[in-house]
Amino acid sequence: MDADRSAVAETCLKAAHDGSLSFPDITGRLIAAGFDGYMVDYRRTSQTFYLPEGDSLVLAMDQPEAPVAPRFDAAEMARLVRWAQAQPAGYSYASFSEQAKAAGCAGYLVSFPGRRVVYFGRTAETHVELFPD
Repeated sequence: MDADRSAVAETCLKAAHDGSLSFPDITGRLIAAGFDGYMVDYRRTSQTFYLPEGDSLVLAMDQPEAPVAPRFDAAEMARLVRWAQAQPAGYSYASFSEQAKAAGCAGYLVSFPGRRVVYFGRTAETHVELFPD
């Protein structure tokens, strides 16, 4: 992975955690840099950024390790996504992640060409969210 793309990925990861960029801003920057998508792994506290050619970059996420609940609650994940989209006072990515793990979310895959996010639990149950128009 070249240094410019690595820097974009690192900036976007930091911005998600400090709240300085929104999800649409982050995805826009990653797409402009040529990324195909990324995956968040809550159990490893890492995020992997993918290029269409097959190259990838794994970065550690700066958040406390916490167990992922055994049961995946798709309805709760849908509620959390709506909460994140609304960006109300008190919203933070750290809080979203903490609540997602409590809802049994082990991670999620963001596909830019597919314009969707697939949230998954430890038992491979899923909840799919399409990008808003």
